[in-house]
Amino acid sequence: QLQASGGGLVQAGGSLRLSCAASGRTLSSYGMGWFRQAPGKEREFVAATSWSGGITYYADSVKGRFTISRHNAKNTVYLQMNSLKPEDTAVYYCAAARGIRVGVREYDYWGQGTQVTVSS
Repeated sequence: QLQASGGGLVQAGGSLRLSCAASGRTLSSYGMGWFRQAPGKEREFVAATSWSGGITYYADSVKGRFTISRHNAKNTVYLQMNSLKPEDTAVYYCAAARGIRVGVREYDYWGQGTQVTVSS
């Protein structure tokens, strides 16, 4: 299981760090991704990392502001979010896939989501 945490309410320009911890499964062999879903919108890709953390992909909308990282010894993946904007408001999900992927349907395992709200 994947457990996402770290969401909350923050003012525009602020920062949050999301965590995704795994239980019952070792993440080190999986590519990991973060997605988000705002009300009334489809789930969209945010960031992904390879199993080693050596390769990362970002959506254009978060590039330069968000950083995905992982600590395989802790079985945890992180999403550092800086310079947050109101349009970043969404439920954020972590997911695991075989290899580094950017498509929602390419991920096999999903966490339950954590709410991020950015006020203007």
